[in-house]
Amino acid sequence: QVQLVESGGGLVQAGASLRLSCAASGPSFSSYVMGWFRQAPGKEREFVAAISRNGANTYYRDSVKGRFTMSRVNAKSAVYLQMNSLNPEDTAVYSCAARMSSDIDARPGNYRHWGQGTQVTVSS
Repeated sequence: QVQLVESGGGLVQAGASLRLSCAASGPSFSSYVMGWFRQAPGKEREFVAAISRNGANTYYRDSVKGRFTMSRVNAKSAVYLQMNSLNPEDTAVYSCAARMSSDIDARPGNYRHWGQGTQVTVSS
């Protein structure tokens, strides 16, 4: 079973960039579709981005398209989320998740494995 650990969060000003990392341990990392989700205080968890098993396909929520880029390096069992032009609405706890499937999915309930999350705070 895969275990996930996120890093790279922090406090930044609006317009800044951050790069989140998610390190996976366990077998068969390349068998997992990976996703990034976020949850702001008082709000439901929401989908941010997902990437196919070989990294060839990505999918983003509309509000981050053109600003965020998700990538993966299977040889390192890692996924990344490059976040540019951050704004206060991006403030949340960001978590990576893994789904053993060939299909990209935006529904958090379809991901079985989750990291503990990393806080991203964007000040105006």
